[in-house]
Amino acid sequence: MTAAVALQEGGRTLSALFEKVRNPFALLGLLGQAIFFTRFLVQWIASERAGRSLIPIGFWYLSITGGLMVLFYGIYIWDPVVILGQLTGVLVYGRNLRLIHRERRRGSATERGALEGARASD
Repeated sequence: MTAAVALQEGGRTLSALFEKVRNPFALLGLLGQAIFFTRFLVQWIASERAGRSLIPIGFWYLSITGGLMVLFYGIYIWDPVVILGQLTGVLVYGRNLRLIHRERRRGSATERGALEGARASD
């Protein structure tokens, strides 16, 4: 049995698959998956350049953007597997971004304090 015959026997044809892609929410979900995938490329390139494993902040922005887009699609099709899977991921990505920005603010405040302290001692 060929793959085409197996698809047709289940009432699933390639034309029916591509018909679903015309739905704007399906396009949103596909674009979200593509954005989510690019996070791996960003992490890979950053790690290769650094010569060690690291996760750049862009990884987290791509994660939350793609995750939210797929979450909206999951809500549209009302699929609890997609909704729960993406919702938990989006919460983690948001938390990581919050921690990164908090650390950067603290670092900036520490640097400003050190500069002001150096000026005061002059």
